[in-house]
Amino acid sequence: MTKRIALLDILRGFAVLGTLGTNIWIFAHLGDLTVITTFHQNTWWNFDDFLRMLILFLVNGKLLGLLTIMFGVGLELKYRQALRKGNTWPGVYIWTSLFLMAEGLMHFLFVMEYDILMSYGITAIIVAIIVKKGDKWIKYTMQVIGSLFIAVVLLIFIVSLNAQVSLGSFHDVISLYQNGTWFDQVQYRINNLLPLRIEAIFIIPMNIFLFLLGVRLMRIGAFSPHEHGKKIRSRFVKIALLIGVPLNLLIFVPGGLFDLPVRYVFAPILSIGYIGLISIVVEKWEHFWLWKRLENVGKMSLSIYVTQNIIASILFYGWGIGLGGNLHSFTIILIWFMICIFLILFATLWLKKFQFGPVETVRKIILSGVKK
Repeated sequence: MTKRIALLDILRGFAVLGTLGTNIWIFAHLGDLTVITTFHQNTWWNFDDFLRMLILFLVNGKLLGLLTIMFGVGLELKYRQALRKGNTWPGVYIWTSLFLMAEGLMHFLFVMEYDILMSYGITAIIVAIIVKKGDKWIKYTMQVIGSLFIAVVLLIFIVSLNAQVSLGSFHDVISLYQNGTWFDQVQYRINNLLPLRIEAIFIIPMNIFLFLLGVRLMRIGAFSPHEHGKKIRSRFVKIALLIGVPLNLLIFVPGGLFDLPVRYVFAPILSIGYIGLISIVVEKWEHFWLWKRLENVGKMSLSIYVTQNIIASILFYGWGIGLGGNLHSFTIILIWFMICIFLILFATLWLKKFQFGPVETVRKIILSGVKK
């Protein structure tokens, strides 16, 4: 049995808590997607809007990109494990991916409509097949699918230059989450399954690219504790500073013009930078108390992802405490940090009693039945 790499769990923990840094605004504004864009920003930034966009500059798309890369890393580790044990690949991993899709569907229906797990489950099956074909197929797929995805985003961007693009009105959605029951919200997601899953379908090519990037990073030793790995990670920081930061600063251009390319093309460049930066900080202060706690979050990232969205639903939606709708940005950020602190404590206490997180335990039980 190989030793678990702590850095990978720390990165995974950082990423999953960071995704809430984007979703918290959607929860707090009761499903209004315009709050994570600049579509309606046509004047000078006031402090509240600037603070919101500053946080979104740091997290929107970046932590999701990091989480996606880490899923690819996890797939590569599962692949290596299968080879060591002489097991068929993808074999049981297909069932793992199907479980992820099923869990994602329940999460979508009962918790939030912007679930990423369904998309990850589909991506995992596709990538598992590509990985089996070897490095040449991995490189070729990344080149082709990456180029095609960027071309599509570029085409949409060009069209938006000559057309009035709008996300439409979210008045009915806001009313639903402010005044509707939980059953009303579930019904809304069932009735609008396809429209609400458009992004999850749209990002599958990007997910495939980032999953395969995670596979390749593992294979070139990017997470190695030795000098070779450190050099690779230091290059990631330079790429982020020289290319990623300038491109992602375009999010501050009002009118929504750069929202799409920033979230889906430029953000993953900073995701790579975060790998390098977090690694350097962890290595410099390796005994800092937070790392072990983030490692615990990473070990049960699936449970944490679901739990954080359940908590946010209870806090902000009308059927719960009903905080959503009128909060200032500073308050929303404070709530995000408080949820993160709670989840870190939850993960730490849970893993003192159990080996796996609650969702991970259910998955293990189900898959053990499949193996038999």
